This record gives sequence, C-alpha cells and structure tokens, in this order.
Amino acid sequence: MLSPHHPLVDGRTAAAPFIRAVRGDRPERTPVWFMRQAGRSLPEYRASRAGVDMLDACLTPELAAEITLQPVRRHGVDAAILFSDIVVPVLLAGVDVRIVPGRGPVLDSPIRTASDVLRLRPIDPEALAPIAEAVRLTVAELGSTPLIAFGGAPFTLASYLVEGGPSKDQLRARSLMYSDPHAWAALLNWCADVTGAFLRAQVEAGASAAQLFDSWIGSLARRDYQRRVAPHSKRALDALRGFEVPRIHFGVGSGEVIDLLPGLGVDAVGVDWRLPLDEASARLGGGVPLQGNIDPALLAAPWSVLQSHLEDVLDRGLAAPAHVANLGHGVPPDTDPEVLTRVVEFVHARG
Repeated sequence: MLSPHHPLVDGRTAAAPFIRAVRGDRPERTPVWFMRQAGRSLPEYRASRAGVDMLDACLTPELAAEITLQPVRRHGVDAAILFSDIVVPVLLAGVDVRIVPGRGPVLDSPIRTASDVLRLRPIDPEALAPIAEAVRLTVAELGSTPLIAFGGAPFTLASYLVEGGPSKDQLRARSLMYSDPHAWAALLNWCADVTGAFLRAQVEAGASAAQLFDSWIGSLARRDYQRRVAPHSKRALDALRGFEVPRIHFGVGSGEVIDLLPGLGVDAVGVDWRLPLDEASARLGGGVPLQGNIDPALLAAPWSVLQSHLEDVLDRGLAAPAHVANLGHGVPPDTDPEVLTRVVEFVHARG
C-alpha cells in the first residue's frame, strides 16, 4: 500500500495528464516525455556529469535527482523518469559490472553456467537506500509532475550478464536458454527479483508510475518469449502488487509479441518506431493505452518533415483509448535540445 504522503495518494500527481493517459483516460492534451530525456543531449547534463562515472552518478542521490529534473525544467515534459541504468540493481546485488563509455555495461566475468547462477546473491534492501533517496529528492521538486520508476526487464538484464556486454543478437544468452533451461529460469528469476526490488524501492519512495524496459526483446522468437521470458517479466512487475501505480512495458522490436504484453499486468504499452500506433492498437484489441512512437531518426530532419511525422503519430494514436507521445526509442545523444522542446510545444498545442 502506498504511503498517505505518496504523490498519487495526496493528490499531487493523480490527475496529471500522463497518469490519466496511462490509466486509459484521455486527457485534454496529449502528454509527452522522452526516453533518455535526461542525458547526453543536454549541455547541463554534461556539465553535471563532468568527471563522474556513470554508475557513481546514478548512486549519488543529489546528482541523480538533479539530472532527472533537468529535462523537466528545459522541455516542460509531462513526466520525469529516474536517471539510472538497468544494471544498477545488478551492481547493488554484488555483481561486478561497469559501464564503458561508448559501449555500455560490461562484465569481466560473465554468467554462463549453472554454477555461475548459483553464486548470485539476493539484493539487500538496504543497498537500495541511495535510489530511494534520489527519488525522494526528485519528487520533492516535481510537484504535480509524475516521476516514472525505471527498471530493466529480466531478459535484457540476463543478456548483459551472459554476453558480458552489449550484443547484436544475444546469441550466447539464447543458447543458454536452450542448453540449460533450468539455469536459464533461475537466472531470469534472479534478474526479475533484483529489478522488482529496484522498482519497488522507487515506487515506495514516491514514483507515480513504473516502466519496464526490454531492449533486446526483438531478438526472441514469439514462442520463446511466451514460454521462457514473459513469465519472468511478469514476476518483476508483480513486485509492485499492492501498489496502485500504473505500469508500462516498452520493448525494442516487440511488434510480434505485442498482444502478449497485457498479460504481464501492465496498464499501457510502449511501441517502437517500426509499428504504426493504429496497427499496434489493433493487435492489442483496441483497449490498451499506448506510448510512442516518434522515430528518433527524424529529430535530425527538417522541421517540416518532423512536423508531418508528429501529426501522423498523433493521428494514429487516436486509435487507442489514450496516448502518451514519446519516441520509439531513446533520445540520440547528438539531438539538438531545442528540437525536443519544440516537439513538446507542438504536441501540447495539438491537443
């Protein structure tokens, strides 16, 4: 149960356009926020992060809160999302992982055998104290703007752990899924539990919604996702059972499994740039709020081209009960911040 002082309970965010939309109640104007909105595209972010390691920044509450707030101040977006990384709970659970600039999360000792999986330890709730404090500091400044809790889906986390870093096809991870299904299930359960604890800590501290990111879901066959992955994503989200916060799933390349996503217990589905929103809504039976799906590549296009694309996305979003405008993936690091601000203004003006 949420605290009486939680923003959804005390009224600060309950009627926010973003919260209304992900709960299926279309607000007067379309809400908008951007995945990776707090990051390298902002000069103030680069100034804040100067000389600070990525994971250290995530675990320094004052800095994480400041970075989370920067895009809200600059762009006027309708939601903030906690500045963090999907491997933060993995690190806090004792796994030696680091983020290499230009590459991403890297493990020098990947998890590739059943004995490797058995050595993984549960996360200590006290280790999540810096995350909870970052959320509290952020929420205190946000007022009526909701904060979204951030977490990585078990398959994407497991892929990093098995591959030892980013991979184009997750071949080693998918091989483990077939060669040792028991170790695979144990690994994904562990990933689900650390992500679940991570999400729960954020929600308890004041986040008004939660989003599960599955960056590598597109590498899976539909049957494999349904049988060997989806139950673990549901397990991660089930950590929020008893908390009345809306939950969103976003996966890159998830079009072939999109109809399975409501079964995870989510309230809204994020759609990448590949699948038109009206088609996504049709595959979902027309009853699920959608988020997306502006093509990040068009942020660098002439405004007339981008505006036409925005109009098309917003028109197609009308096929769903409600729509949160967002990118179909994260903000590219070389994006002009002025373009993002202009996108927010355009979406809001369009209603």
